[in-house]
Amino acid sequence: MKLSTYLSYGGNCEEALRFYEKHLGARIDSLRHFKDMPGAKSIPPGQENYVMHAHLVLGGATVMASDLPPEQFQPMRSVYLTLDLESVEEVDRIAAILGEGAEIVMPLQNTFFANRFTMLKDRFGTSWMLIN
Repeated sequence: MKLSTYLSYGGNCEEALRFYEKHLGARIDSLRHFKDMPGAKSIPPGQENYVMHAHLVLGGATVMASDLPPEQFQPMRSVYLTLDLESVEEVDRIAAILGEGAEIVMPLQNTFFANRFTMLKDRFGTSWMLIN
């Protein structure tokens, strides 16, 4: 058995995954658009370039993702992707990158359980915990 994470986005999946690839060292193994699937003529106008399915490797974990129609999309709630980072400096660096345009749930700080910790929802709607 293997557990994987599947993320949904509201039309900005490819932008989010390319951002994670550039700034977090993720690797996009595959990315397919709705326009490329059989029967693509039935895709609602404006959704042709939405991601039908993507496969990303981040921190050794598999993350799959796709776009939903905007009226169906809701940002993540009560679930966080957690990056256990090797240094306080790495937490600070990634918090600054993901924090741009983010909703900060718990500000970056030292805690009794971690040298550095933060919780945020990035500009794409993905919820993150960063810890060292």
